[in-house]
Amino acid sequence: MKYMFEVRIKPGHSAEEYADAWVRASEIIQQAPGARGTELHQKIGDPNALIAIASWESKAHRDDMEEEHNQKVQDIISRAAPICDIRPLGEFEDPKWVVMPPGD
Repeated sequence: MKYMFEVRIKPGHSAEEYADAWVRASEIIQQAPGARGTELHQKIGDPNALIAIASWESKAHRDDMEEEHNQKVQDIISRAAPICDIRPLGEFEDPKWVVMPPGD
C-alpha cells in the first residue's frame, strides 16, 4: 500500500530544508516492520510543491508504526512544520492496473 501526502513549502524556505527533515524522519520510520521505502518528488516548474510517497507491505503495518509513538520522529516533524503546509492525499492500494512499454 502507498501513503501519499502533498507538501507546500512556505515563502522564505526551500524544498531542501524540508527534505533534510523528511530524510531524517524517514530513516527512522523505515526501520518499522513492513516499511518498503519512501520517495519525495518535486513538481516540475514549481520547486515548492512536493509529493511524498511511503510504501508499506500493508495498511496494518503502517497503522502499527503510527501507534508506536516515536518522540525523535515527532520532534523532527514538529521542527519542520513551520516551513511547510502538509495535506494528506490518502492511503492507496498497490496498483491493480499497470501498462508498461513493450519490452519492459
